[in-house]
Amino acid sequence: MKAINLFYSLLLFLVVSSCTSVMQKGLNQYSAGEYQVALNTYTKVLEKDPDNAAANLYVAESYRLSNRIEQAIPYYEKLVEKEETFDNLYKLGRAKKSVGDYTGAREAFEKARDLTLDDNHQKLLALDLKNLDEIEAIEDYFPYLELENYRLLNTPQADYAPFVNGGHLYFSSGRQSSAVYKGTGTPYHKLFRTRIEGTRVDVQNVQALPEFRNEEGLNQAALTMTPDGNTIIYARGNSTSNKDLPEVQLFASYFRGGGFTQPIWMPVNEDEFWHNTSPMISPDGTELYFASNRPDGQGGLDLYVATRLANGDFGNAKNLGPQINTPGNEMFPYLAPDGKLFFASDGHPGFGKLDLFVAERTDKGWEVKNLGSNVNTIKDDFGLFFTKYPTEGFLSSDREGGIGDDDIYVFEDKTPKPKIINVLLNVTTLENKEDGTTATLPQTRVVLYDAANKNMGGDFSNQNGRLRFTLAPDANFTIIASKSGYFSKSITYDTRGKTPRVEDLVQEVTNITLDTTIVLDPLILERSIVLENIYYDLDRAEIRPDAALELDKLVQILKDNPAIRIELSSHTDDRATDAYNNNLSQRRAESAVAYLVSKGIDADRLVAKGYGKQQLIIQNAKTEEEHQVNRRTEFKVIEIKQ
Repeated sequence: MKAINLFYSLLLFLVVSSCTSVMQKGLNQYSAGEYQVALNTYTKVLEKDPDNAAANLYVAESYRLSNRIEQAIPYYEKLVEKEETFDNLYKLGRAKKSVGDYTGAREAFEKARDLTLDDNHQKLLALDLKNLDEIEAIEDYFPYLELENYRLLNTPQADYAPFVNGGHLYFSSGRQSSAVYKGTGTPYHKLFRTRIEGTRVDVQNVQALPEFRNEEGLNQAALTMTPDGNTIIYARGNSTSNKDLPEVQLFASYFRGGGFTQPIWMPVNEDEFWHNTSPMISPDGTELYFASNRPDGQGGLDLYVATRLANGDFGNAKNLGPQINTPGNEMFPYLAPDGKLFFASDGHPGFGKLDLFVAERTDKGWEVKNLGSNVNTIKDDFGLFFTKYPTEGFLSSDREGGIGDDDIYVFEDKTPKPKIINVLLNVTTLENKEDGTTATLPQTRVVLYDAANKNMGGDFSNQNGRLRFTLAPDANFTIIASKSGYFSKSITYDTRGKTPRVEDLVQEVTNITLDTTIVLDPLILERSIVLENIYYDLDRAEIRPDAALELDKLVQILKDNPAIRIELSSHTDDRATDAYNNNLSQRRAESAVAYLVSKGIDADRLVAKGYGKQQLIIQNAKTEEEHQVNRRTEFKVIEIKQ
């Protein structure tokens, strides 16, 4: 019996020793950033001991730190079952959000909130809960943007971070790599290039970057170039060599003497222990945007901008601030020609992991908007690049339905072409004749103005007195007709309510034909023209409202004909003394002139004359109607200035 007990004790010691040895091995691998290798090691531990808390923790963290947090869910759940801590619940919430389980994420965050008094932890939870609240309100920024997997370009390995310059598409890919990155268990990434026209890629001639050689045993990705193509900047790291830099850093290659230099470390990195990645040079070449985890940030990876120095390097990097950066990760910036900043983030309100966002400048700083569900998914969506802003380009995603790992997607704005309504306005020019009829007035100059008084064009009417304008629907216009020997005349024309609704249209272009007529009066010196309906109260000279409406017509005539000078005269009937009638008519004429001046007419263009009963139209008037014909207001042109 003692021998048997001794045997089992020895066996237990060997098992414990073996387990301890494996756990230490896994910890060494995990600490070295070899997450895939650590996963393999800890998985073996869990096969024998599924409840091993340390193994579950390191498996979960290995998946999280190698950007596979969705696969960490069952391991975080195991940890939470054993002990509900803030850390375990918070990371479980983040993991559940990454797969679109918003209810599960909220539950985990709310439990975590009750387990911590740390102010920073509470801020994190408040932000995550707020982001969950805002998911339903996310709208599509480009409502008609459509994406398609560029299947002929992609491979089962990672293909991402497209960049176009000088007729070439540059991108990062795990193709053609023999070495495996121990952090993810996937091939190391290299830089590739091929010809491109618009968004049509020459998929048959993809080649490793020819400007300089990709290095083996390194991840090289996210290339950007200055507009002239003479400077290449990219992210390089995850070396298999212990003698190399410990973190991902930015490297640059310069065109010198007919070729590109070997890449060199950029001073903008500042510290070899900081992670610097996803560079993008601004359209004018003066700024470098990139992501970094340097200590002055908001948390995770933040976006920074560095300015180009006199020697051509980039420096003086500045954090873009808390309106753009969050405690999460912001990366893969793209500055559009109009100053909008596009980037990927998992810290702003989004659907899962990385989503694509746009930041717009306002008087209050940056305003960040999610690009919406027609662009983003619960997976990683990042690496946006416009080849034709803002309607065409590429982005990267590992969404469902892809070829393998990250894939490159092409997108195009398919906004429906607006249905067009053309208002074809036929204008006819006529003249008033002595006998009260009208007749065609050919060769009349007609000019069109929009509501802002902008000249929209003009022409002469033909021999039939006709010409045509094309007008926009739902708009106001002014049409001015003029001809030597005639009063110029302006009329307003409104197309509102004269066309069908756009939503009722069937054809892409619909022409609506309308008609209007302009009648001109002969302009004859010293010829009196009666202003109808100009009435005054008994023995009064003040302009009544009804008279003002008629005088406004004369105001328009004077504005349409700025070269004329007129006499405005008032006449009475013959039923009072000459002195009385002369005085009353003069006061009335002066009152009318004063009204015209108040409407902006130069007083030098106006002469007021009261004729009393000196120019009766009907002598010996008997009826009130006949007296009214004599009580009139007239004007006549007394001068035409050249």
